[in-house]
Amino acid sequence: MTVFRIGEAAELLGVSADTVRRWVDAGRLLAGRDEHGHRLIDGADLAAFVRAQGTEPDDRSETSSARNRLRGIVTAVVRDTVMAQVDIQAGPFRLVSLMSREAVDELDLQVGSVAVAVIKSTTVVVERSTPAGVRGRTSS
Repeated sequence: MTVFRIGEAAELLGVSADTVRRWVDAGRLLAGRDEHGHRLIDGADLAAFVRAQGTEPDDRSETSSARNRLRGIVTAVVRDTVMAQVDIQAGPFRLVSLMSREAVDELDLQVGSVAVAVIKSTTVVVERSTPAGVRGRTSS
């Protein structure tokens, strides 16, 4: 079984450790304690919590088959005469989209705008890796 300390869970979720502590204290997220009194969150419980957070309704989710939506802030817009590149920072993730300049102009995308990156892909590569600074523990 994989378990995470509060700080590790916070890094995975893209929130502060204080936020995770508040969720635990409010009973929204289950946590136990190790032999030293440190709070530990079971990996399966953390996954269930994240899954529950992702089920909140989206105003377009019923009109689109795409389910992968990442809301963020536009950090860069580079236009030429025909195409444009838009960079979005969604939590810890940087997303880059290439689209027509006309689409960027119609959406009025500017640095500082809030935007939603909608991702529909036929291929998703999954790697098993531990992000930098997040160890996760396997307990027996």
